[in-house]
Amino acid sequence: MARTKLFDEKHILDKAMDLFWLKGYHATSAQDLVDALEISRSSMYGTFGDKHSLFVKALTQYRRQRIDPVLKEANITEDVEGYIRSVFEAIKTDALNDCCSRGCFMVNSAVELALIDPEVAAITASIMSDFEDAISKAIEKGQKQGKFTTKQSALSLARFVSNSLNGLRVTVKFDSSEKRFDDVVNVCLLALKN
Repeated sequence: MARTKLFDEKHILDKAMDLFWLKGYHATSAQDLVDALEISRSSMYGTFGDKHSLFVKALTQYRRQRIDPVLKEANITEDVEGYIRSVFEAIKTDALNDCCSRGCFMVNSAVELALIDPEVAAITASIMSDFEDAISKAIEKGQKQGKFTTKQSALSLARFVSNSLNGLRVTVKFDSSEKRFDDVVNVCLLALKN
């Protein structure tokens, strides 16, 4: 008879995500995971597979929880400028309230692993591509409303916004000053209008 699991897999994945987010993939040991997840090594491996499989599942959960809602909002918003500002503001709020300066789990994962791990590279590239597409559609809506410039394509502008956001997500790991955020947001929104 199969043993009943005495833990909530989603909750365990949240804990794994937090640990990988804080320490990174390579700096997180199997013992770190066992200690943080508060389950036995056999339960961890039996449920989630090896460390890499657990990491991929945690990164996928991060997308569902943190990225997909942002993408969904991009598709339905009418206040495109307000939406883009809110994305920057969310990153700013996270950074100012994060005592550990974790940055963004997806960006951290891409920086640490994309060159050596094709599966993580594919996941992070998919997230970034989907984000650019969503922002591009929102910017195109803003162009049709006459709020944003048409001197560049919506996709080019979306790539600029995405790159600015990702740059901030790296910068917060060593400098999370409010002024830095405000400068980047204001210049980015100005660039969208001119």
